[in-house]
Amino acid sequence: MHLDLIDRHTEAIEEITARIEVVIEPFQGFRDLICTIPGIGLLTADVIVAETGADMTRFPTAGHLASWAGTTPGSNESAGRVKSTRTRPGNPYLQGALGAAAMACSQNPSTYLGARYRRIASRRGPMKANVAIQHSMLIAIWHMGRDGTLYEDPGADFFTRLHPERAKNRALHQLEAMGCK
Repeated sequence: MHLDLIDRHTEAIEEITARIEVVIEPFQGFRDLICTIPGIGLLTADVIVAETGADMTRFPTAGHLASWAGTTPGSNESAGRVKSTRTRPGNPYLQGALGAAAMACSQNPSTYLGARYRRIASRRGPMKANVAIQHSMLIAIWHMGRDGTLYEDPGADFFTRLHPERAKNRALHQLEAMGCK
């Protein structure tokens, strides 16, 4: 009885998947384009296409897309005192898909997004780092959708190449902290 139930569920899933493939056919190019971002697979790309419509012209800037999705920090400030920096409410389906993609990126040590996640998580915590990676992904998606370019990963050593003197000084300070001269 349980095996029959599993078979019926499998058939239903295959039928729905086939219907999704038919509906997403006009957006296949955009879907393949955003799948080049590390952490974004076909299912995540399908959610992004479904929620954004794959038309980036409706968002004037990448910041507008990120704000609509709810990945930008809030700015509630009064009389010089910062009251709240919570993210604004956004599209929950897009946030869920991007959150899973950001966690997948954070586990990959050889990508720029993984290095960025580790840098932010060490200072601000894993949840804020996850939202920052979601924001970075949306910015990249907007530019890719507008220009039609592939994602070019700067690499995990981007920050070391950006400021080599800082990296050298940090390594020297770590050695000194461990007792080496």
